[in-house]
Amino acid sequence: MSPEIIAHRGASHERPENTLAAFTRAAELGADAVELDVHLSSDGRLVVHHDPTVQGSFLPKAIRSLTLADLREFGVRGEPIPTLDEVITAIGGRLRIYCELKGAGTADAAAALLAPLGDGAAVHSFDHRMIAEAARVAPELPRGVLETSYHRDTGFPMRDVGARDLWQHEALIDAGMITLVHAAGGRVLAWTVNDPDRARELTRIGIDGLCTDDVAATRAALTAPG
Repeated sequence: MSPEIIAHRGASHERPENTLAAFTRAAELGADAVELDVHLSSDGRLVVHHDPTVQGSFLPKAIRSLTLADLREFGVRGEPIPTLDEVITAIGGRLRIYCELKGAGTADAAAALLAPLGDGAAVHSFDHRMIAEAARVAPELPRGVLETSYHRDTGFPMRDVGARDLWQHEALIDAGMITLVHAAGGRVLAWTVNDPDRARELTRIGIDGLCTDDVAATRAALTAPG
């Protein structure tokens, strides 16, 4: 079974990351899902952006200090910063939305907004406390934990917060990890895989999802003969 192709911040190899242009391009390229990052503005709107700041005229400005109206004056290489609502309107139902909870306080708002999409959305974070909070708000929403460590008990971080997905740095993934997570009923999603040979290797050992900047090259690597 082929793994899910997840466009990292949208089709970020071709379009400005975390923008509607990147997300719609991911759909055009045949991605199965997109991965994105959210922060809260000062007026409580969920905005899709990787960093906690935007670049002002002289110094970076914290997203949490700006209203949505303020943020409309900023962009990513000419593309506006979208809200999570706008992304859902653009691609919800076409591509699964994996939402990384980046900014403080994003768990409640993101979980409530994404829960109506059912299995068409999920949340994940390096801050596992936020995943526990999302579970309280929307227990039916699929959850994941981000990791850069190979734990002796691979499943512990998942069990701790009732997560379905282990988002693991691709360099640490091996067949043993995948076997253990699968035995516990979970899935392993690899980030960030841009090497075609590594994509094929991970597929051979049973990876469930490949998060990639280059959707077209990853898709081609998995469909090429041999």
